Amino acid sequence: MSLYEHVFLARQDLAQAQVDALAQAATQIIESGGGTVVKTETWGLRSLAYKIAKNRKAHYVMIEFDAPGEVVAELERQTQINEDILRYMTIRVDAHEAGPSVMMRKSERSERRGGRDDRGGREDRPRRDRDDSNANAA
Repeated sequence: MSLYEHVFLARQDLAQAQVDALAQAATQIIESGGGTVVKTETWGLRSLAYKIAKNRKAHYVMIEFDAPGEVVAELERQTQINEDILRYMTIRVDAHEAGPSVMMRKSERSERRGGRDDRGGREDRPRRDRDDSNANAA
C-alpha cells in the first residue's frame, strides 16, 4: 500500500458540520477499501486566489492515508460527483509529515517573525514621510 495526501475545497456556504461530514464520508471510502486514515486536518475557511464557481472562499480539508491504488480511484470518483466540493487533489508521498502540517503551524510562523508591527514595518524605526526639504524646492 502507498501513502497519500488528499486535499479538497468545499463550498463556502457549508456549515462546519457539513464539512466534517464530507471528511467522514471520505474516511469511510478509504477504510471500506482496506486503507487506513492516518490524520485528518481541517484548515478552515480561507480565501481563494480566484473565484471558483462563484465562490471567493472555501473550506480546506486534508486527509493523510495509506491505501491501495483502487481506493484512490474510488475516492476521486466520489469526490468528483459531489457538488459541494469545488476542487480536490490527491498526491502520493514518500512519508507522512510528523505532527501538524505547515498550514496548521501558521501561528508559529507569525510568532517567529518578531519585530514587525501590523503594517509590516519595523517597530524600532520611526516611519519617515516625505522630506520637508523637497516640498520647499518646488
